[in-house]
Amino acid sequence: MKQDRIIPHTHPGTALVENTFRGLAPLVRDRRKVAGALDHLQKVADETSVEAIQKLRRRMRRFEPSVTLIGQVKAGKTSLVNAMSGGGTLLPSDVNPWTSVVTSLHLSPVLKEANQRAQFRFFAEDEWANLLNTGGRVGELASRAGADKELEKVRRQLSDMREKSRARLGASFEQLLGQSHEYGYVDEELIQRYVCLGDDFDLDTSTDKSQGRFADITKSADLYVSLPALPLPVCLRDTPGVNDTFMVREQITVNAMRGSRLCVMVLSAHQALSTVDLALIRLISNIPTRDVVIFVNRVDELEDPAREIPEIRDSIRKTLAGQNVSTDTKIIFGSAVWAHRALTGELGALSKASASALINLAEYEATQTAPEKDPFAMVWTLSGLPALSQAIAERIVVGEGAEHIAAIARDARNIANAISVSRAMADRRAVEGPAQPVDVTALTRALDHTNERVADRLASELDSLLDALDTRLEKSRQTFVSRAVASLIKHLEIYGEDEVWTYDPAGLRLLLKTGYQVFAAKASRAGEDGYLRCSNELKDLFLQSYSLTDVGFDLEPPAAPQPPAPVLLGQTIALDIKGSWWSRWWRKRRTYQAYTEEFRALIDAEIAPLVDALKADLATPYKAALMGKLDEFMAGQREVFLNLANRDHSDLEDLRRKQADAFDAQHSALTEARSLLTDFQGPEMPKVPA
Repeated sequence: MKQDRIIPHTHPGTALVENTFRGLAPLVRDRRKVAGALDHLQKVADETSVEAIQKLRRRMRRFEPSVTLIGQVKAGKTSLVNAMSGGGTLLPSDVNPWTSVVTSLHLSPVLKEANQRAQFRFFAEDEWANLLNTGGRVGELASRAGADKELEKVRRQLSDMREKSRARLGASFEQLLGQSHEYGYVDEELIQRYVCLGDDFDLDTSTDKSQGRFADITKSADLYVSLPALPLPVCLRDTPGVNDTFMVREQITVNAMRGSRLCVMVLSAHQALSTVDLALIRLISNIPTRDVVIFVNRVDELEDPAREIPEIRDSIRKTLAGQNVSTDTKIIFGSAVWAHRALTGELGALSKASASALINLAEYEATQTAPEKDPFAMVWTLSGLPALSQAIAERIVVGEGAEHIAAIARDARNIANAISVSRAMADRRAVEGPAQPVDVTALTRALDHTNERVADRLASELDSLLDALDTRLEKSRQTFVSRAVASLIKHLEIYGEDEVWTYDPAGLRLLLKTGYQVFAAKASRAGEDGYLRCSNELKDLFLQSYSLTDVGFDLEPPAAPQPPAPVLLGQTIALDIKGSWWSRWWRKRRTYQAYTEEFRALIDAEIAPLVDALKADLATPYKAALMGKLDEFMAGQREVFLNLANRDHSDLEDLRRKQADAFDAQHSALTEARSLLTDFQGPEMPKVPA
């Protein structure tokens, strides 16, 4: 379903936003440089090369680095996203949302306000049914731990939730599941209809019958919004808080994080790194440190931020170290409230306590650095938004952005090489006369053979690595269970059944993570080696097919795609939960042997999904990505080879005449393109344990 309406969406604080995102300037310059090289190539390109160049332009236009924000409910993620997108109130942040909606805010400097749009996707029937039947992740844990009462309670809550949704939506409830709604505009009322539903929302007493109408069944929201102040498109992904009853949000957040390279963990200054936040730390511990930023929000609620911020920072670093997370992780303090007031020019609207905290921090910062003369700029700086945006920009520039530019430049250099060869062939035939035509059928067979041979070898190597991963994961699984059971027996011998035994599963996560990282490192190297073999064989085939020995022809292989981060290893498992479940589980057992045997079965059942997911959701898709990159590279080169083979003498003669008519200009354009593309070789793949 699609509805259209044009509603202007303004963004105050343009100057501050422009200044904030200046950190992306190096990437913008590189993109312009590569775009300029493509312009030069197009001046000398033939029909096939023009189409290849246009594909590269489309890839550049579609480039949109994304940042996922995670945190607790009410940590201020949504207010932070609103501030980062220009200070509006587009996303609802003044309610206590029950929903599990991932909201992706696609900000674009080129999108016109008249073309803003929104798409909302609903949960499918099978997703609802699975949640209702099993009780979500908590239900699974409760069932395995023998906590039947907890499981029944979870199911009742879910059943009540479904009935309330049915009451709001009526007969259309079932029809909407699995569907989507699209609109040709974006505004606050529309968004609140799909993603806003307070915990205490009452269908009978609510004055706004449209608010939250579809919230229970909305799975994701994609909002495409104009923000001219940005130097290039960016996606800010707002996730639901992870501290929910059913752990539904935790799984949704895990999936959202897998779709982004960058992650911002938002904490509340009043409860930074509480026990609930340890679940968040488990998630970020499986992401490279360079791709994580911690933002401690709501410092405006501290009584003495100048004194308390260093204490909170030290506490966070201590907690990170205790959870095997690098203490080099970037930590930024700030206030989305201050940012919003600075952007809207409403400093007078700050509460007395917030204003007092602001003055406290401003006086301290004035002793450290020269203060901003403009009050709005000063508050904007103290809000932490410039520091956060700069940290994000730096990571985009050296990470995803650098890889994007390097890939485009590499393909552009191969296009330049193909153009040079085509021109050389035309010149040679003009001097030597028509050469022996290329046998297109034989060339096609040779290309097929090369493709099959290289692909089969790479697939075989990757399959062997997958088998080795299976073996290593199974060994890790058995090692952990054996150690846990030994710890349990020792506990029972010392304390008996009166004291609940606990065991930290961090060791298990480390074993599984290391096993996956070893696979990812070796698979990446296998991919790089396979691509290099392919490019060398294609180069030899090219020179042989066209009898070229004196042409400076080169063919660059693509870079291996980045392996996905094993974020899923951070999801909650039974041993993370401390509470009444385990007490009742103890009391149901009669012998130590029953403890150990049932515990082994319980942990095996918990570990199995993690082990399976590592292979099914990460390792196997990474193999597919590596193979797909090889297929893409091979298909592009096949097009170049066959295009040249199908050129007859008249085509080359026409090309030669065109070259002669504008030799200096074309030679200059090709030389300039090569010069512009020289600097972009791409970042090295990260080193991981061998």
